[in-house]
Order: sequence, then structure tokens, then C-alpha cells
Amino acid sequence: MILLGTSGFSYKDWVGVFYPAQLEQREWLSYYSQEFHTCEINSTYYAVPRPTVFEAMVAKTGKEFWFAIKANQEMTHQRDSSGQICQAFRQAIAPVVREGKLGCILAQFPYSFGYSRENLGYLSQLRKNLEDLPLVVEFRNAGWLKVEVFQWLRERDTGFCCVDEPQLPNLLPPIAEATSKIGYVRFHGRNKEKWWQPEQAYERYDYTYSDAELQEWVPRIKKIVGSTENTFIFANNHWRAQSIGTVRQLNRWLN
Repeated sequence: MILLGTSGFSYKDWVGVFYPAQLEQREWLSYYSQEFHTCEINSTYYAVPRPTVFEAMVAKTGKEFWFAIKANQEMTHQRDSSGQICQAFRQAIAPVVREGKLGCILAQFPYSFGYSRENLGYLSQLRKNLEDLPLVVEFRNAGWLKVEVFQWLRERDTGFCCVDEPQLPNLLPPIAEATSKIGYVRFHGRNKEKWWQPEQAYERYDYTYSDAELQEWVPRIKKIVGSTENTFIFANNHWRAQSIGTVRQLNRWLN
């Protein structure tokens, strides 16, 4: 199954572009879920919410809606190996797990997290701390693109996140790879000029894909779908709802 959605849904700059101007913010997710069947929740990266936050999200979406939830920064950037943050994270997302709406957890590591024995050891500990939960890893450093890393992920039933992003030195190229029953693709946009030093955070993801650029991914995605149970595709070029257009374009060719 192919599930397409956006990275996040709660953006004020979507009002008037995607959300009707008169729609109250508390109704945004319900409105979003009328068109899309999955959403990547990125707010968990910044803070671990109370379980009631996810209880409300679950209640606002239908039975066939899936959440991909981003790991907290302490899990991927500060890299606390004690397991305490993982335990808190598990408690927070418990309502999603209980209702069978968890697609996976996305652990996005920074560019500075390069391939090394020490970092591979940390990944092993993170996988153990999350135990039976579905996990997908996004690397930002191309040093991880090794046959042995893909094999390591497969042996631990851990997914690999494919990305479309600017083709800058040592960032990941647009490859199609699946290492678990979950396929995962993120479209970050190709804004080379603002990738490393944007004046505003949103500028990195201010990018509108052309049809030709997205069509490059159709055979790659079909390859991933052929070896997975569920493939999640998220557009992260969220400024002024450009991601909505990206998902709609892809949906025309994939579904």
C-alpha cells in the first residue's frame, strides 16, 4: 500500500492556501484527513507531548489513518543512550499504538552523525530501546551508504529513509532502497541556496517541484513498493502548502 501525506499539518501559512480562512485551528487535522490518509508528525522532535495530545489526534482521524512520528532530538541529536527519553516517547505515543495507527517512528539524524563504529553502536542501542516499534532511519550524511549498513538495517528490521534533497557534497543522492517491510520517501525540495544557511527556518523547504522532477521518482517508488508492505511518502516542502501540491502531483501517477 502507498500512503502519501505531508510532513506536518499545523502551519498558519496554509490558511487561505489549503485550509479555509474560517476553519478553526483545532479542526485542521480533521480537514486534512479528509484528503490524506497519513501525516508525519514533526513536533515530537522538539518536545515529547502528553499522551492526551495524541489521543486528540487519533480521535480526529478515521480508522484508516496512519501516523509517522518523528523521534525526539534527544534520541537523534543529543543521543541520550540511557533509554529514559525512549521510555517517555513510548508513553507519549501509546494512544497511537493502542489504536493501531502507528505507521512508524522516523529517526532523522543530523549531517554531523557520520558513519563510525561508535555511531553504529548508538543505533543498535536505539533499536533495542524501541524494541518492537517500527523504526525508520534517515541519514543526512552519505557516508552511511554502504552495503554493510543496508544489511545491518535489514537484520534489525529497520527501515531506510530515501530522500529527495539538494545535490550538495556528501548529502544523500536520490536512491531507492528498502530494508524492512516499510518503505519511506521524503521530499525536502531542492533549494541549494538556502539549505545550509537559511535566514529563516522555512526557507530551506521553500521549493516547488516540477512534474518532471517528481516523475523521476515514479519508477524508484514502484521499486520500493515491490519489496515492502507499506510505503510512506511525505512532502516536506511545506512553505505555503507547496507540499500539498507535491503530494497531489505524485498521487496522480502512483494511485
